[in-house]
Amino acid sequence: TRERYKIEAKNSELKNVHGYGRAISYGITSMQLQGALAIFTVNLKRILKLSA
Repeated sequence: TRERYKIEAKNSELKNVHGYGRAISYGITSMQLQGALAIFTVNLKRILKLSA
């Protein structure tokens, strides 16, 4: 429970900044693609932040 705030911050960024809270198009495949792209974007931002 003490580590939860770290996870919730990442979930909040996904939902509010990268559009993870609402589907862009119909179908499970498109939602999976949208989720994968959002998570990839957040991970890429983190990698760039840590390497700088």
